[in-house]
Parts: sequence; C-alpha cells; structure tokens
Amino acid sequence: DNINTILLPVPNPVTGSLNLKRVSGQMATSELACTYAALILHDDGLEITADNINTILKAANITVEPYWPSMFAKLFAKKSIGDLITNVGASAPVAVAAGGAAPAAAAGGAAPAAKKEEK
Repeated sequence: DNINTILLPVPNPVTGSLNLKRVSGQMATSELACTYAALILHDDGLEITADNINTILKAANITVEPYWPSMFAKLFAKKSIGDLITNVGASAPVAVAAGGAAPAAAAGGAAPAAKKEEK
C-alpha cells in the first residue's frame, strides 16, 4: 500500500540526528503530525514541549498515540531543531560518493580512495 507510505525525517533519540525513514499507516501520520507541530513551534519561537505539540495537534483535529509528543519534546529538549534542520543532509554526500564509486569499479576502473575529511 504505497498511498500511505512516505519518507519522513525521523529524529534518532540516541544520536539526535535526523534519519530518513520509510513509514506507513498510522505511524506515518503520527510522526509526520508531530514533526510538523515541532516545526511550527520552532518557527513561532515557542518551546517544543509535549503540551505545545498536543495543543497544535488538537487544533488540527489530529489524534496520535500519547507517546509521540513526549518523545519529540524529549529530543528537542536535548537537541536544537535548528541544528537538525541545517544538518539534515550532512551525511548525504558521503553516501552519494560511495554509490558513485561502485559503477567505476564494476566497469574495470579502479575506484577512487575515499579521502578522510579533517575538521
């Protein structure tokens, strides 16, 4: 059922990074609703709390499982949503470069060595 399947930036509660995850059904709706609520709160300069997320969800007439707003609130108590938005694609170039090396190796050419980036 691809109609209810979406790619969603989901916060990783352990690392605090955003990971793209294919989700479907009620889970997709709940995560997406909480993500949008957190973005709205951030955009309005309000604190991202479970109560504030629930207020937005209630105003939008959206029902989610009770653990979602608190999970998002806990994440954003530790991690800045602005940093997550800014760094959402930070690891993408590494994946693209790694994927681009495989065709060269398959064609008989030597795959270029990956360079380690120093900070």
